[in-house]
Amino acid sequence: MMTKSDVTTMIRAAKREKKISWAQIAEAAGQSEMFVTSACLGMNSLLPEPAAKVAALLGLPDEAVTVLTEYPTKQFDKTVPTDPCIYRWYEITGVFGEAFKEVVQEKFGDGIMSAIDFDMDIEKVEDPKGDRVKVVMTGKFLPYKSW
Repeated sequence: MMTKSDVTTMIRAAKREKKISWAQIAEAAGQSEMFVTSACLGMNSLLPEPAAKVAALLGLPDEAVTVLTEYPTKQFDKTVPTDPCIYRWYEITGVFGEAFKEVVQEKFGDGIMSAIDFDMDIEKVEDPKGDRVKVVMTGKFLPYKSW
């Protein structure tokens, strides 16, 4: 019985062998690059049609389609990450997290930004001083309820 971890390993191997980008995989699936990448890494699930398209593109077995559609258990290491790219997200949260919360609540009220009704896009912005990473995130505002 295949697991999400097994399928992620297969996807990474096929991606490397076929020299396919995450953007190409997402285009084949017909969904966003960030969402499809996250699903391929086991942190989200795909609907059957996009899952089948990913599997076909990468030459994965039928069971991989089933696994890609299964709901994930979203677990991740809660220690400080050491990979520099991931650590920067941790650092951004540490430095700007409280300010983010204050500004969101000042503009919207007491609540949170959804990570369920959410999307994210990453763009490369060329700059003479060095290329920049542009991250655009949008999430539905969810007010806290009183009862």
